[in-house]
Amino acid sequence: MPLFKIKKEVDTKYTAKVLPPQYLPSAIAPKMHELCDLAQYKKLMQNINKSDIPDEIKDFLKLGATRHIVFNYAKIADFYAHAEPEVQRLMEESALVIIDINDAIVNGYVKLSKNIKQIMDQTGRRTKDES
Repeated sequence: MPLFKIKKEVDTKYTAKVLPPQYLPSAIAPKMHELCDLAQYKKLMQNINKSDIPDEIKDFLKLGATRHIVFNYAKIADFYAHAEPEVQRLMEESALVIIDINDAIVNGYVKLSKNIKQIMDQTGRRTKDES
């Protein structure tokens, strides 16, 4: 008789299946200043603006500085839920929110998942759902 019993459990926490998170909007719309953190962007813009370099280079550096804007997507989703339809449409076009998978495909926002599927097909790996 063994000293202890080994219980075999199936590990179900890892899967190839991707499920979208369920979102419930808050009752209160966030303020505009809550949607993103501009601190690093503003610092870079000040340094670029006071620099003594050609305008063409300044313009390029200003574009690069925008990548330091930190978006709070949870707050953006809450803002979207309370926004007017035109604002919602523009937010969807900018991929600040992705509401409909078909629109995401049409707008080119799910190319990565298609590429991953192609790689999996080439290597002979199948997802759990395809088995």
